[in-house]
Amino acid sequence: MITRYTSPKAPEPAPKRWSNCIVSDGIAYFSGLTSRNADGVTIDGADEYEQTKIIFEKHKALIEAAGGKMSDFTKLTIYVTRIENNTEVWKARAEFFEGDFPACSLVEVSNLAGPDIYVEIEGIAHIGKGTR
Repeated sequence: MITRYTSPKAPEPAPKRWSNCIVSDGIAYFSGLTSRNADGVTIDGADEYEQTKIIFEKHKALIEAAGGKMSDFTKLTIYVTRIENNTEVWKARAEFFEGDFPACSLVEVSNLAGPDIYVEIEGIAHIGKGTR
């Protein structure tokens, strides 16, 4: 069975586009989330650090809605438009994870969904399996 999870902190996309969080057989799949506000236009966070914190708040709200916790994340893929600011991403990430961090890929891209979006993060979690 596949279950879709939502949270007021992670605005839902328009119908028939994608789901922010889908859980199947205890594995949660998170679409690439950005710091786009609920209005669908405004970007919250002026830099990589602020945007990453906002995105992880969304991930946290979604995983908790699915019955999990941040330590259940096993894989993250982080897309950035300015790789030279990657330490800001790591700084924010350290505020949400401790112990053994999830496996992670950091990918620099030329553009995301708007010129003021510097970070997008997708992930996979195994609900209830976190040991950190």
